Amino acid sequence: MPSFTTSGLELAYETHGLGEPILLIHGFASSGKVNWIDTGWVETLTGAGYMAITLDNRGHGQSAKPHDPELYYPTQMAGDALVLLDHLGIERAGVIGYSMGARIAAFLAYDHPERVAAMVLGGMGVNLINGLTDGNDIIAGLRAPGLADLTHPTARQFRIFADHTGSDREALAACMETSRQPMARADVRRIAVPVLVAVGEADEMAGRPEPLAEILPEGEAYLIPKRDHMRATGDKLFKAAALEFLSRTFPPRSIS
Repeated sequence: MPSFTTSGLELAYETHGLGEPILLIHGFASSGKVNWIDTGWVETLTGAGYMAITLDNRGHGQSAKPHDPELYYPTQMAGDALVLLDHLGIERAGVIGYSMGARIAAFLAYDHPERVAAMVLGGMGVNLINGLTDGNDIIAGLRAPGLADLTHPTARQFRIFADHTGSDREALAACMETSRQPMARADVRRIAVPVLVAVGEADEMAGRPEPLAEILPEGEAYLIPKRDHMRATGDKLFKAAALEFLSRTFPPRSIS
């Protein structure tokens, strides 16, 4: 995979297809491949006339994996995304983030609205503001010797996912300590780009999409039917809603 350097860390990325650029920012314990390629998002976006850019966040995938929690604040990870856009010579892109990636995307749009044409926040509703209540349990689960003694359902879920993806669990634990920093409600009100907030109907981690969309100046809400946090990621109705939103707010060149 090609890579770039940001804050002394080497991060991996890939570009797919041609057209208007869409930066894809994956969720916690995932990677560009797992979150966006394996779920069909890259194929969907390139088929619609976009260029899809997948990034492995610091601590994930084929990117550097520091164990220092001070290196995982969402503003720093949003800075990585900005450096990648600069590295690729892209002035303005659509951004799709899922879960942790949605939080990163929100901080990117707040700090640099001129670089974000439109944004889809998947798997992240009003808990962008309220915070993540299961974070400490997830950290404990990642650092536990094994699954046998883990009873907390979310902790077990993420431990199994981390093991499945071959992740560096100590890097993930460090990431969870600081990447879950909430965004202030007043800052959400200042995100001056079109935003689609899409959350699974059975997602207990993200919080409802409607309250967040109501706070955003140009927010829209979409409830993904019959999906929880994990199963909503590659849902076909989620993809369809995102494409419809992007067609209005950041259309591909072929239909503009």
